[in-house]
Amino acid sequence: MKTLVRAGALALLLATAAAAPAALAQTQPAGAASMFNATTLNLSAYGETRVAPDKATINLGVVTEAPTAAGALSANAEQMNSVIAALRKAGIAEKDIQTSGLNLSPQYDYVQNEPPKLRGYQASNQVTVTVNDLAKLGAAVDATVKAGANQVNGISFGLKDPSSAENAARLDAVKALSAKAALYAQATGHRISRLVSLSEGGGYNPQPPVPMMAYARMDKAESGGTTIAGGELSVRIDVTGLYEMTR
Repeated sequence: MKTLVRAGALALLLATAAAAPAALAQTQPAGAASMFNATTLNLSAYGETRVAPDKATINLGVVTEAPTAAGALSANAEQMNSVIAALRKAGIAEKDIQTSGLNLSPQYDYVQNEPPKLRGYQASNQVTVTVNDLAKLGAAVDATVKAGANQVNGISFGLKDPSSAENAARLDAVKALSAKAALYAQATGHRISRLVSLSEGGGYNPQPPVPMMAYARMDKAESGGTTIAGGELSVRIDVTGLYEMTR
């Protein structure tokens, strides 16, 4: 009797295992097989918009030296206070002025075959300034230099709201992708049946600061002020599309 029960259980197990592949095949998504059997076209394209910047970021600072650390810091603070006051007077809001670096270091004189001799201390204070009105940019730079800023390390231009430029680039990217797909379909004797998937990359990336003189043309205008050319920014969107084609 036990032998019969065991034989029946074994037969049931074998029947279940045999039925499993069929069950899996029935639960497979209906569109999966048809997609792999279809002729597909995978393409990439991009759209690019050039737009004038509407804000700028400047990194500037004050470097001072004195025989003592306290003297170097005191002189630096006094000079930086004058610089910040000049920025505010030029129309830069307090929230757009941010300290980005503060350093104090000893300074040595080196003579061959002699130990280093302490000359004094150097204090450095750096601020990052956002200018939301580019018409004030040249005046702000001039004001800070006159007030005591002796370092202008870099400038970058940007957009307050890049969404319009990104959307324009998206439209150009999709148009370019569609045109490319139509060309490939015509060349291979097919027609585009449908767009299966669409993915996006790229977009607006804030420009990294670059040296002032290397980036912008700085001239002396008739008024004696500094003119800084902002030029244009490039906003690029990359798209990738998968198309299904039919004869």
